[in-house]
Amino acid sequence: MGLLSEGKADPDPEDFSPPDFPVPQPVDYEFCINMERFQKLAIAALISVLLLLFVGAIVRATGSGLGCPDWPTCWGKLVPPTRVDQIDFDRINLEKFRKKAERFGRDPADVTRDSLRAEFNPLHTWVEYINRLCAMPVGLLSMALMVASFLRRKRSGIVCLMSISAFLLVLINAELGRRVVLSGLKPGMITLHVGLAIILLCVLVYVSWKGCADPVRRVLTGVKGKVVWSLGIAVFALTVAEGVLGAQVRELTDELAKNAGSDERALWTRELEKSGVYLVHRSFSWLIVVGAAAILILLRKTSGGIWWPDKMIGFLVGSLLVMGVLLAHVGVLRVVQVLHVGAAALLVSVLFFWVLATRFRDA
Repeated sequence: MGLLSEGKADPDPEDFSPPDFPVPQPVDYEFCINMERFQKLAIAALISVLLLLFVGAIVRATGSGLGCPDWPTCWGKLVPPTRVDQIDFDRINLEKFRKKAERFGRDPADVTRDSLRAEFNPLHTWVEYINRLCAMPVGLLSMALMVASFLRRKRSGIVCLMSISAFLLVLINAELGRRVVLSGLKPGMITLHVGLAIILLCVLVYVSWKGCADPVRRVLTGVKGKVVWSLGIAVFALTVAEGVLGAQVRELTDELAKNAGSDERALWTRELEKSGVYLVHRSFSWLIVVGAAAILILLRKTSGGIWWPDKMIGFLVGSLLVMGVLLAHVGVLRVVQVLHVGAAALLVSVLFFWVLATRFRDA
């Protein structure tokens, strides 16, 4: 006997179909719903810039700027030496070495073949050489991105324009970086150099986000959503300002390295506290911490919940807070300096993506 009323035939099980419920799209966990090759190229260019900033911070923190005193060769060789006996000092152009030493605050008269032989440091040499190698992908990828965007310019004119801007920023900042060294790390030049690097990061983040058919978006609604959206923009603006202030603090530490010596790094904080820029930079960071914490707390109470950029922002802000405490109360440690620069650059990138992908709409 069938399960339905009498007189009606039992239905064929194959006639049943599952209810047509909407299938949720997991856009909250993806960078883009349909990632394209162009977008992958843009992300590769972005990663190359982040890597270059990180390696550049290692060069500065370890004092490896003189690791390769000549260019384009390194100690007169295409592949850097690992031992001092691999260098032919009779063929070294001392004048070039003396000029570069002067830019880093050294007396050119102290640079002789004997001093170069005694001071040769293979670690510094290879750190600077790796820094040069990391600069090559930035130029090549940004050029490839510009060409690729031009070929697809009819799909998105703004992406093409931003890709061209990214390539121009790479060229301008490369020239500015050269002038920073030629100026002997002149105050103001470093800040401008860092400022252009921040703009370049934001441009590449935009191209990475917009460079696909369907960029991911998250819509916030209600009073809490409006507060979160406003806080996100404020935290991004504060982070950019902190980056500029941090570059000015870096100028101060460069002067301390020249005058006080690298062996006195644990005592640098006392000197830095005499600077208003350092005090503002240190105090300003608490606004970012409070803002990021408020965003996470409010998002936990919204229907959309927390997605990966929120978690990453919270992790990076927390990490930078710990690093800042170490730099302020323990000493200007080289490793912490490097991680501080790398985490700050990554935070700017993630925050700008958050700003691009998040929108507020009245319920």
